[in-house]
Amino acid sequence: MLQKLQRKTLIPSQMAAYTLSLLVGATIALLSLQLYADLKPLLNSQTDVFRAHTVTVSKTVTAVKTARKKGIYFTDKELQRLKQQEFVKEVAQFNNSTFNVSAAISFGGQQMSTDLFFESVPDGYVDIQSDDWRWDSTSNFLPIVIPEDYLNLYNFGFAESQSLPVVAPGLLSQVTFNVFVEGNGKRKVYNSRIVGLSSKINSILVPEDFLLWANREFGAADDKGSSRLLVEFSDASDERIAEYFKANGLNINKAELESSKMAFFFRLAMGFVMAIAVVIILLSMALIVMSMNLIVHRNREMFINLRNIGYSVGTMSRFYKVVTSLLTVGVIMLSAVIVVWIRSYYLARLSTMFNAGGTLAPTIIGSLSLAALLLVICNHSIVRTIKRIIR
Repeated sequence: MLQKLQRKTLIPSQMAAYTLSLLVGATIALLSLQLYADLKPLLNSQTDVFRAHTVTVSKTVTAVKTARKKGIYFTDKELQRLKQQEFVKEVAQFNNSTFNVSAAISFGGQQMSTDLFFESVPDGYVDIQSDDWRWDSTSNFLPIVIPEDYLNLYNFGFAESQSLPVVAPGLLSQVTFNVFVEGNGKRKVYNSRIVGLSSKINSILVPEDFLLWANREFGAADDKGSSRLLVEFSDASDERIAEYFKANGLNINKAELESSKMAFFFRLAMGFVMAIAVVIILLSMALIVMSMNLIVHRNREMFINLRNIGYSVGTMSRFYKVVTSLLTVGVIMLSAVIVVWIRSYYLARLSTMFNAGGTLAPTIIGSLSLAALLLVICNHSIVRTIKRIIR
């Protein structure tokens, strides 16, 4: 009897408006989350778009610096001035080896050797994932990272001209060789292996802990400073970046900067779309809250009479809770289905160009979280409105 009475108080047009607005907002929000989750690993493997806005910076080599090599190194004053720029978020230095390094490998009964150099950067900037990327002073193993370009030059240049076999990245990581470190009258041999290929840093890298220790143990006493820096920008699209670097005679890889700009604009676009979705969801929530307030106020006498004959607030609010909960959960489930359908469409298109794939976890987690949040807000608002009107 009570439900039949309360059913007549509902306003179908407002319920329909809530359903439609929530459907649009939830679909946009869930699709944004799913799209970002699907594209991030894909573009990470193909480009630098989603990586941090970090570029390699060095000084421009001039005729004067050719005669006076010290001019290519950054002084403490120059580092501090660069760090103080508003568009700079972090500055990390390349550490250079100040000792002699050579590597040797036995191949086909012959031993081949070559001189090398080592550099290091903080581990957070090394774009590989390997459990072997660490150095232990008690171990005789030294992990090395080389640029992807080095392997490409060998496979598509040197190997072709010398009729040598090409080397796959997976095979390269299985090859072990000896590294000889010499300096200050000391010499040590390490077993070494290439544990990863860097697409971001064009240098032969070793763990920073090892290089700092080896420079003290085998290196020269004088600290020349760093000739290259890794600079992370807070906003890669800032026009002052190019102006500052040109005015101070600094080189920057423009391709890296363009990738950073793409990353910034992609995140900006995704944030803008997500903000629109949140606004639409908030408007739908405001609409249902106002609708319930209007229903309760228009039927004030009915609720007071129900209270007087013994109905509790929980009993009177139960019908409206069920209606809004079913609408909310049903709409969000429909939104999730729409997102899954759209996702199957764009993944089918992407799979013709890339090895696309992923998980539906963002849609599932986002749907459950959004439904739980909206149910709590709606139910609390209904109870509070009825309590206020019958007092």
